Amino acid sequence: MRFTALYAASPVGIALADRDGEIVEANIALGLLLGHPPEHFRGRNIAELGSEDHDVNRLRTGLEQLDDEVKPFKERLKLDHAEDGPLWTDVRLSRLPGDRPGSAYPMLMVTDANELHLLQEQLLHQNIHDPLTGLPNASAFATTLESALGSGARDHIALIYLDIDGFKVINDGLGAGVGDKVLRGVANKLSSVFTEHHGYVARLSGDGFAILLRGELVQRDVVALVEEALEELKEPIYLGEHGIGVSASAGIVVRPAGEGGSEELLRAAEIALHQAKEAGKAQWTLFDPERDAHDRSRYQLGAVIAGALENGEFSLIYQPTVKLAKPDELAAVNAGLRWNHPHKGELDSDEFYPLAQTTGMTVPLGRWLLAESLAATARWRGRFGDGAPDVCVRLPNRLAIDPDLVKIVKEGLELHNLPAQALRLCTDSDSVFDLSGEVLDSFAVLAELGAQLVLTISSSADLELIPRHGLPIRHVILSGPVIDALAGGEAEADVRHLTQLVTRARELGLRIGAEGVRTGEQAERLRKYGVLAARGAFVADSATGDEVDELIERHRAG
Repeated sequence: MRFTALYAASPVGIALADRDGEIVEANIALGLLLGHPPEHFRGRNIAELGSEDHDVNRLRTGLEQLDDEVKPFKERLKLDHAEDGPLWTDVRLSRLPGDRPGSAYPMLMVTDANELHLLQEQLLHQNIHDPLTGLPNASAFATTLESALGSGARDHIALIYLDIDGFKVINDGLGAGVGDKVLRGVANKLSSVFTEHHGYVARLSGDGFAILLRGELVQRDVVALVEEALEELKEPIYLGEHGIGVSASAGIVVRPAGEGGSEELLRAAEIALHQAKEAGKAQWTLFDPERDAHDRSRYQLGAVIAGALENGEFSLIYQPTVKLAKPDELAAVNAGLRWNHPHKGELDSDEFYPLAQTTGMTVPLGRWLLAESLAATARWRGRFGDGAPDVCVRLPNRLAIDPDLVKIVKEGLELHNLPAQALRLCTDSDSVFDLSGEVLDSFAVLAELGAQLVLTISSSADLELIPRHGLPIRHVILSGPVIDALAGGEAEADVRHLTQLVTRARELGLRIGAEGVRTGEQAERLRKYGVLAARGAFVADSATGDEVDELIERHRAG
């Protein structure tokens, strides 16, 4: 009697069945849950309550497990509701002892899990989808990528990283709301293009997207799809009165699915995207393993510059500048850096300065160059007196714009008890007018101290910067095409260009030198048209400190 009362009043849907699983009794709660009167279930097999084949088969499996006296069967399945169709429920099958000893019968207990299941599905969707675009998010993409690589398939896989160029302009100029709509438009366009090869499009970050393709892929087909996507993105998205078109950069990797892991693949796509952006944006770049190996070697070099400086692997290297009227007399020596790498040998500055720029080591290297150059100048002045040449230091751009430049120079001069006139500081127009620094102010103060400031020029436009901005320049160094043009002869146009520069420099009271002079004949042509001093291979490409000592001695003796 107690069980009957509990069975009838229970909020849990209950069905009692015979040994074959046919329902003989169902309570009111089950009828309410599935939308039928309790007697509707009599004579039906428990498995028939399943909504789909999967649910039916799982219920049959549960009944079989009861026969084997396995623990109760529990699972979330869909059962059919009379009006609402499939309903998510939590199902439990267990054995109910019968009246006779040893007998037992199947009992089905059902609770409503529909709202809970839908909530869980919604939360799962939110966890793996980007709320703005509806695309899979970075977490979902990572899981899908791992699955694709771990499938053991023999087909190919393509990974495409795509970034919108200049998205900040749209966001800041038209507002974040417009930016969001543009991102949705981009997501829709990408999803419409990458429909083949199991295309999987995800949003990874603010304006960054990723596309995964799988199957029988060849590079040209993947590239064709990327080009189609880039063209689609150029078509304006009309938002109110604004027709907004975007450009994008893409990095592409195509390789066999079983070749390497996800980390390596993601890195390759990131590198290819970076290269596309460096090349000017609005284009795609295909990952090149050979180029990557070369770049890795370079980056490894850049990563150890700090340690190399601390370990004393850098040294000064000089390039003598001679007077063209008296080639045996030194006008100055230009100091530069050489890296004596323990494995790669001697490396010139153009092999490591660009890397130093990216790793933040330009200023420490520039400081060391300046300090060591001043120390060498002090040594030469102590040994040779007035016969010692001035030292010209070409400032790396990052040091030229450093707000502490004046302080650095003053401290170095004071440390070695040197007059400012003993130092020449050389720079170019790009550094002088770099908006991120205060080069003009620094150079004005250095000029007042007495330092000789040198500007490298290649055209009249460069030269006219001096009077236009009142630059305290005392020397100009001609460089590039204007010098190279006289290497093999004296074409009229080339001579006219040179003489115009020389004449204008004289009018401004500037001393005129040249760099990159390769032969004695070229040096003589430059002298004939008014250039006072020069450096280059016609004297020496480079010289050590000891070799400069010998040059000074020889020039003094001459």
